[in-house]
Amino acid sequence: RLGLERADTAEKAVSVIADLLEKYGQGGNCMESHMAFTYHNSFLIADRKEAWVLETSGKYWAAEKVEGGVRNISNQLSITTKIDREHPELKEYAKSKGWWDGEKEFDFAATYSYVNTARMTTSGGRYCEGYKLLNKHKGSITPEIMMEILRDKESGINMEGGFMTTGSMVSVLPQQPNLPCIHFFTGTPDPAR
Repeated sequence: RLGLERADTAEKAVSVIADLLEKYGQGGNCMESHMAFTYHNSFLIADRKEAWVLETSGKYWAAEKVEGGVRNISNQLSITTKIDREHPELKEYAKSKGWWDGEKEFDFAATYSYVNTARMTTSGGRYCEGYKLLNKHKGSITPEIMMEILRDKESGINMEGGFMTTGSMVSVLPQQPNLPCIHFFTGTPDPAR
C-alpha cells in the first residue's frame, strides 16, 4: 500500500518497499488466531509500462523486471538467477552464512528459500497451478479470465481451511494514458463469493 501511495512508477514502488524493509524490517502474525505464524513477502508491482516481482527474506530482497509472458507469485521465492535489482549485501550475507559459495551462479530462490518460513508447504502446488492456468490463457487474458483463475479452488489458489485467501485484486492497466485504469477488488476473503 505504501509503495502505491508514495511512488508513481512500478520501479519506484520497488525502491519504496526496499527502503521501508531496510528501515523497519518485516514481521507480524499472518493469522487472526492465537497461533503465531509469519512468513516473508512477495509482491507483483505493475504500472502502465512495466511490471516487477519483488521478493523478500528478512531485510534482504531481490527484484526481477518482468519482460513478457505471464508471471505469478505464491508464498514462495520464485526469482532464481534473473535478478535486476537486489539488496546491496544480498550475496555477501548468503556467503557469510555458508548458503552460497560465491563461485556458482547465484540463485536467490535456491539460496534463501529454506532460511525462514518464506516457503510454505502448500505453496509449490499453488505456484505451479497458477502458472499453468495463466499459461493456458497466455495472450488472451481478460479481467473475467483472471477472476476465474483467482476463484479456482481445485488448484489451491483460492484457499480454504486453516488459511483463507485474503482477497483478490484484478487490474486493467491500459498502456494508452488517455484510457482509465480499472481495479476490481473482492469484498470478502473468498474470491468465489
